[in-house]
Amino acid sequence: MPEAIQFPAGFLWGAATSAYQIEGAPLADGAGPSIWHEFAHTPGCTRAGDTGDRACDHYHRYREDVALMGALGLNAYRFSVSWSRIQPDGRGAVNRRGLGFYDRLVDALLAQGIQPMLTLYHWDLPAALDRRGGWLNPDSAAWFADYARVLFRALDDRVQHWVTLNEPWVVVDGGYLQGVLAPGQRNVFAAPVAAHHLLLAHAYAVQTYRAEGRHRIGLVVNLEPKYPAADTSADLAATMRADAYWNRYYLDPVFLGAYPPELAEIFDTAWPKFPAADLEQIRQPLDFLGVNYYSRQVTRHDPADWPLAAARVRQPQQVHTALDWEVYPQGLTDILQWVTSRYGPLPLYITENGAAFYDPPQASEGVIEDPLRQRYLRDHLRAAYAAIQAGVDLRGYFAWSLLDNFEWAHGYAPRFGLVHVDYATQQRTPKASAHFYSRVIASQGAALSSITPP
Repeated sequence: MPEAIQFPAGFLWGAATSAYQIEGAPLADGAGPSIWHEFAHTPGCTRAGDTGDRACDHYHRYREDVALMGALGLNAYRFSVSWSRIQPDGRGAVNRRGLGFYDRLVDALLAQGIQPMLTLYHWDLPAALDRRGGWLNPDSAAWFADYARVLFRALDDRVQHWVTLNEPWVVVDGGYLQGVLAPGQRNVFAAPVAAHHLLLAHAYAVQTYRAEGRHRIGLVVNLEPKYPAADTSADLAATMRADAYWNRYYLDPVFLGAYPPELAEIFDTAWPKFPAADLEQIRQPLDFLGVNYYSRQVTRHDPADWPLAAARVRQPQQVHTALDWEVYPQGLTDILQWVTSRYGPLPLYITENGAAFYDPPQASEGVIEDPLRQRYLRDHLRAAYAAIQAGVDLRGYFAWSLLDNFEWAHGYAPRFGLVHVDYATQQRTPKASAHFYSRVIASQGAALSSITPP
C-alpha cells in the first residue's frame, strides 16, 4: 500500500440502501403490495417471521436520515424505488402520492449536497405482476420500461445516476432456482427464462432512457472472484463454471452479446435457445457499471453441489462475518481489474460493500464500537485504491448499508449498518465505523494511510 492515499477529485463517497429494507409503510398512500411483502408474510419464509412492514420507517423519517448523511459528509446516496408505490398494479395508472415521496427525497438530498443514485429495481416486483407470471412473462421487459419512463420523466431533471437492476443474479438464483427469496420458486427451467427477461428489461430501460434522459445509466451486478482450491483439471473446470454462473452470466450478454458457453452445461436440458435478436437488444451501451462485492469463493469440484458441481471451500484461517462470509479485501481489487480487463475501461462504481458483524446492544458514551467493521472498511477502501492505482476507472464507493435494516430472509438479525437502528424506538446511533468513514471522506482517503482501527 502506498505511503499516501488520495482518491481522485470528484470521487463519490456514499452509502446504499433499498426500498423494502428500510422504508416500512409498504401499503401507505395508495401503494400496492410487492412480492417481498407477500413473501415475508408467508409463514416460514423469513427468520422469526420478520417483515418489512416497519423496517427503519424511512418513509416517514427520510429527512432525519438525509440529515445524518449530511453530518457524515456523504456526497452521494444510492437508494431504490418501490415499483408498487409508483404503479400499485405494476402497470398503468401512476400513484402520485408514492411518486411524491421520492420527489421529496431527491430534493432533500440535493439540499444537503448529496448526489442521488437511483436504482429502479431492487428485487421488489409488484405482486400484481407476479400474478401475471412476473419475470417469466415475455411482456415483463415492456412493463419495466413503462415504469422506468415514469421515473425518468419525473426525476431526471435532478437525478444524474440511474441504475436499471440491482443484482439480477440474486433475483434469479434465490427467487426462481433455490426458492429462498421472493417470489420463492424452485424451478430449473424457469431460472434461465427469468434471467433472460431481466436482461431484456434492463436493455429496454436503457433504450427508454436514451430517448427520455440526459445523464447516465448503468447496471449493478454482484460479483465474486473464483479461485481454484487445487491446480487440478476438475477444480479448474469447476472454477470456470462458478465464474460463468456468478460473474459472466449477466455481463457477457450486456458487453459481448452472448451467454457464457458453460451455462448450457450447467442447466443442461433446461437451457433454452434464445433468439439472436434478443441478444443484440441486450447489448446496449452503458455509461457505467456498478459492482457489489462482499467476498470470494475458493472452489472445488463437487458432484453433489447442484447445479454447478462447484462447491465453496471454507477458509478457516480467515475472518468471517456474522453471515459466515469470508473477509477477503484482495478479491475487490482482483474483481475490479478483471472487469476492466474483460469488458474494457468503462467507469465503475463500488455500489455495495460492507459486512454484518455483532454489534454491542448499547452505545458506550453515545458510540457503538464496531472494530471489525472499521477494519473491513479500511481494508476494502485500500483495496479499491489499489485498483485505481492499477488503472481501473473507479468513480465512487457506496458502503452497505447506511442503516441497519431488514436483511431479506435473514430478517433483522444481521446488522450491516454504519448507523445502528433501535427497531423498537427507531433511534439512530452512528457506529464508530460511521465516524471512521466520515474521517476518510473528509480527507479524500488520506486518513486510510494513518488511521488504524482498534
